[in-house]
Amino acid sequence: MFFFSKPKKSLADLIPNGYVDIHSHLMPGIDDGAKDNADTLKLINTLKSYGFAQFITTPHVLTGVWNNTREDIIGKEQFTKELLSTNGVANNFKAAAEYLMDDTFLKKIDSEPLLTLKDNYVLVEMSYLNAPMQLYEIIYQLQLAGYKPILAHPERYLFYHFKFDEYSKLKKAGCLFQLNLLSVTGYYGKPVLDISQKLLEQDMIDFTGSDTHHDRHTEAYKNPVLLKKPDLLVKPLNKNSLFSM
Repeated sequence: MFFFSKPKKSLADLIPNGYVDIHSHLMPGIDDGAKDNADTLKLINTLKSYGFAQFITTPHVLTGVWNNTREDIIGKEQFTKELLSTNGVANNFKAAAEYLMDDTFLKKIDSEPLLTLKDNYVLVEMSYLNAPMQLYEIIYQLQLAGYKPILAHPERYLFYHFKFDEYSKLKKAGCLFQLNLLSVTGYYGKPVLDISQKLLEQDMIDFTGSDTHHDRHTEAYKNPVLLKKPDLLVKPLNKNSLFSM
């Protein structure tokens, strides 16, 4: 007698209708995401075909690489909304930012209002090489200023993979976690997949995001979810409804 394993669902199959994406790079020419208007339209329309309904796009604010100001981002947001409207794309779209936590960002917290996902939720990231020395000071100052930090793709910081207690320390410090959806397909490699599994099993993931930059990302939504327990993804997917516009 032969036994056949049940085919794994694709990532696209798990996206709930009305999904609110809180991490992407969809505005044309502002960072390492969409290159031009056509790219923006293609990426958004492809994501919409998977069930994405609302987009809070988050261009990089990274001193010396992507020197985007608050005014730059707000101006590009208006341009992109007009682009979508002109091309008949439902305009559930806004811009926030993905801030690199460094010395410059620490100063920015006190000098200007940050671009938030909604209310006081702000998306932050670290270098992929190492955590900033002043990490916990930044998290503290963010909260002191009334913000709730959401750490983008914690599963992708390889320097934490063998120091799992650091994730617990971050959570205790008041940092929320946003998982990149493609991590559960093995897109970023098996170590990232394995840590994603562990973070989900321990109920440490608060929200999810696409982190879409280009069409290789959107194409990868057709890939199977490789989690041992794919249902673990359902709760954080649905919690994104908090950011509904």
